Amino acid sequence: MSVVAKHRALLSVSDKRDLVPFAWALEALDFELVSTGGTAKVLADAGLRVTPIDQVTGFPEMLDGRVKTLHPKVHGGLLGRMSLPEHVHAMQAHGIVPIELLCVNLYPFAATIARPGASFEECIEQIDIGGPAMIRSAAKNHESVAVVTDPGQYDRVIEALRRGEGRIDGALRRELAAEAFAHTARYDATIAAWMQGPGELFPETLELRFTRVSSLRYGENPHQRAAVYRDAGTAEPGVVDARVVEGKPLSYNNILDAGAALELVTDLRALPGAVAAACVIKHTNPCGAAIGADVAEAFDRAYAGDPLAAYGGIVAIAGRVDAAIADRIAKPDRFLEVVVAEAFDDAAIATLANRWKNVRLIATGARSTAAAKAHRLLRSVPGGLLVQEADDVPVNGATFQHSAGPEPTDAMRADAAFLAVVSKHLKSNAVCIGGGGSLWGAGAGQMDRVAACRHAVDKASARLKAAGKIVPVAASDAFFPFDDGPRTLIDAGVGCLVHPGGSKRDADTETLCRERGATLLISGVRHFRH
Repeated sequence: MSVVAKHRALLSVSDKRDLVPFAWALEALDFELVSTGGTAKVLADAGLRVTPIDQVTGFPEMLDGRVKTLHPKVHGGLLGRMSLPEHVHAMQAHGIVPIELLCVNLYPFAATIARPGASFEECIEQIDIGGPAMIRSAAKNHESVAVVTDPGQYDRVIEALRRGEGRIDGALRRELAAEAFAHTARYDATIAAWMQGPGELFPETLELRFTRVSSLRYGENPHQRAAVYRDAGTAEPGVVDARVVEGKPLSYNNILDAGAALELVTDLRALPGAVAAACVIKHTNPCGAAIGADVAEAFDRAYAGDPLAAYGGIVAIAGRVDAAIADRIAKPDRFLEVVVAEAFDDAAIATLANRWKNVRLIATGARSTAAAKAHRLLRSVPGGLLVQEADDVPVNGATFQHSAGPEPTDAMRADAAFLAVVSKHLKSNAVCIGGGGSLWGAGAGQMDRVAACRHAVDKASARLKAAGKIVPVAASDAFFPFDDGPRTLIDAGVGCLVHPGGSKRDADTETLCRERGATLLISGVRHFRH
């Protein structure tokens, strides 16, 4: 039965967290509580006075709950402008009571489609119709209605109602309306993406679903504002959802570098026979990378790649960091900004926090090393957006074609695969040199490939001289257009080269390798990273 009150609120929620305390606070502020189905039962069971929705509309909830709030008594109460006499007169003539507060959150569609085994029919029934319609009505008429779409808003709303003696100020009503439209937009985008199906990478209209996680102190530079957003369609653990177990929040540049580092160690760990992987990143480029028999060996070899460049860098480890590994990381004369790992032991956290006051320790949780499902990479350009499929082609040295020079050993093929992965994660033009499962030197982001070769040789020079029985290997992210780059590498001591092939002058590089006794492998896959 309806109750006499100064104000009316309509509550219909799927997420019932903190609902009852919110409703009690509304009742204390002289709100009549109108509600539907399961929400009404929860409120009544808590001892609250509730007006069922069918007493407002004069119609029962019907069609398995598909129709219950789609009625003029509901939408008239939400859309009526109390500042317009003609609206007030029409509402009085038809017995429509103004609804001053709407509290609605939507059916759990995203949770349903994410549940293994959820049927098509179950997913369809979790597409909310009445909820978005009410939210949009209330948000449109925020001049007269406050719309609440998240339990996190409850305290703010109640505090404002108490200050305003049952009314919420216009600024907050507009803010709540903006959040409401964002809420329904995300909901509809999720449904649209599901309807299109997982195989549609490039639909005619691209709906993006990102939720702001936090604002950042600044962007790449102090004069640029920035924020970080979560991709609602990604389930794999990443940097955005990683737990900061020690240190200050990540900066914009920290997140970029940590993301690049995490991608690289994930790819390295996926190499056939790889047990552990680690890397050091500066400005999104690897200056050190290695695989090893265990995490400790992988880290030591990765850091040895370029200790000078590693200063102030970001380390990523595919595995858990314990006290012994933390001791290795925290050696004197080293400075690291961020360490990313699947997990950290308490003793490891204490060691690293004591070593560097502001180090950020980021725990991602376990990541899959299986080939990733096809997903999109986005990049903004003036006036629009570039979208491409992720570069997820697996690298396997056993499939590389032997094109010239001596027959490659298994070790050479393994190093060629390892360095092909590293070159994939360097900015193009990119060439890298290494051996024994570790990176010795890299040339990245050069305007010509010869310069990239020279930079890689310069960085790797000491290791090239001390190579011993290890055959130094060089990898290029794209084909060598001339034999001048390969000549630079072979002159420096490289004994095996791998590139995608496909140049009109591949024969020149093949001739050079035969003449100089260097092994040439063709990967067949280019890995530009602009």
